[in-house]
Amino acid sequence: PGLSYTWIFNNNTLYLQEDSRRFVSQATGNLYLAKVEPWDVGNYTCAVSSAAAQRRVWGPPTALTLRGDGAMGEYEPKIEVRFPETTYAAKGSSVRLECFALGK
Repeated sequence: PGLSYTWIFNNNTLYLQEDSRRFVSQATGNLYLAKVEPWDVGNYTCAVSSAAAQRRVWGPPTALTLRGDGAMGEYEPKIEVRFPETTYAAKGSSVRLECFALGK
């Protein structure tokens, strides 16, 4: 609780913006990319912030490269769900549940 995750692209001070293809899970910190494009190639670094500790920690860069043969990894189709057993919300408020469809 109290952690937030941000991904930085190519050591750029501009943070990676979420859009229709990119999503950062605030539950796990994972970065998800749908339909990788050539301009996605580069180094990604995760920064974890703690509001309580008033501190930010940077992970090592992770390189993303495109395969030359165009082959995708071997992933069986599945739905990745990490819902809490119980979710409470005040009436009229919004709740965000994360669910990802994976597969080939």
